[in-house]
Amino acid sequence: MVPADQGGGVMRIDVLTETVPGLDEALAAVDAFDATLVGGLLRPQPAQTAGLTELVHAVAGTPLASRVAEAAEKAAAGAASEDHLVVLAAARTALLGAAHDALTARIQEATGRPGGDESAPEPEGAQAPNLQAAARSWLSDLARSGWQGIDHDLVSGAAQIVSSMLPDPALRRLATLLDGFAAELAASCPGATMERFPVRRWADLWSRGMLLTLPGAGGPPAAGTATGRLLPLGVDLQEHATAVQAQVHAVFEPADGTTARLVRASVSVPKPDTVVGAGLWQLLRPHMSLLAAVSEGRSMDLTGMPVTAEGDLLWSDAQAHAGEPADAFATARVALPTAADPVVAPLDRHPARVAVPVFLEGYTAATDDGEVTFTAAGQTLAVDTDRVPAAGPLTPEAIAASGACIALLRWDDGTYRVQPLAVETTVRKKAVTVHAGEWAGGTTDKNGVKAEKAATDAVAVLRERAGRLLRK
Repeated sequence: MVPADQGGGVMRIDVLTETVPGLDEALAAVDAFDATLVGGLLRPQPAQTAGLTELVHAVAGTPLASRVAEAAEKAAAGAASEDHLVVLAAARTALLGAAHDALTARIQEATGRPGGDESAPEPEGAQAPNLQAAARSWLSDLARSGWQGIDHDLVSGAAQIVSSMLPDPALRRLATLLDGFAAELAASCPGATMERFPVRRWADLWSRGMLLTLPGAGGPPAAGTATGRLLPLGVDLQEHATAVQAQVHAVFEPADGTTARLVRASVSVPKPDTVVGAGLWQLLRPHMSLLAAVSEGRSMDLTGMPVTAEGDLLWSDAQAHAGEPADAFATARVALPTAADPVVAPLDRHPARVAVPVFLEGYTAATDDGEVTFTAAGQTLAVDTDRVPAAGPLTPEAIAASGACIALLRWDDGTYRVQPLAVETTVRKKAVTVHAGEWAGGTTDKNGVKAEKAATDAVAVLRERAGRLLRK
């Protein structure tokens, strides 16, 4: 991984190991505020007041300063209104947004790639003030009770709000967040019996929910269209017990010759918990032809494909056609270095959402106690092998034997980590490439075929059982 100006699109590790000024202080202020939500803001204790004060100090000198100071004073007295709680959520979100921006600026320095030239436009706001106000009221009650004070009566208050919101596409984003948040809280009730809380996660969900209840914050993102060539880099597969998502990261080259940029295309589907491993692709494949192109190593030609300012393709198979062969590593070496990074909407600026495609080469991979690292020029970068899906042939062993890698650069637990999407390695003295999404469009690999057959059998049984229930 030589400096980016020496060509090849590789990344400088040394830039990522330097301290980011102000980052630790911003995250410490967020942690201090998050701790106040554990005990709740109905009758704050001295430690909670100190946490509110730390939040005030962190935004001093910004346009938020006076409003946050007032809101913190009211909260410390146990008299915070819904508006005050919204201000506190906004201050917390602003600090995390600043941390996100500092981390991504450091990544741009490491990769040498240009940033996006435009700001993400605000989404079209949902127009259902009564439902938004009801959601804000429920979230405010949560903040007052604190995580220690949650019970089933309080948590169940979200159910009717969610059911009223779901039919409206403009409110579905907020409804989904509230539904998932309420389910997590319900599984943890009563809060008084819990020894540990997912403090950062619940505070993230709470503050994001509060801001999504404001006019203009929760609607669908504004979208333009994309016509040109799509060059896939790799697939990030994310699995949950009841759902699975495949997100394809790619370089898009506009037909009009303007600057190439990084984009994403995602597909999500519900899944039974019996479908795992390579069988997941069976659920995803029918909804996105791009998965077959990734598996075959081909580009795709797009015509009028909807795309948001943040680089998310709103995929439609009718507006995409298979193109010429396109090797992902050739794309990473040639097209990736000059592709502009997408802009990020204000509410999406969070360190946990940092996931930037990068290319690494010329490193030495090592394994120590199961942890894989890449080292170059005396600098070491952690490798997150836990995120590599079991639904493909990419393994920690292949990563540890690699010499080049396409990956997502993430920020996790106070450090940068890479999540490999594909590697160049040596198998039986022969150079090969191994991709996490290699089986996305189908496979002849014996392990993949076995998993696909098991998934087919499981889905067939479920469909037969569902059919019997419907016939009754």
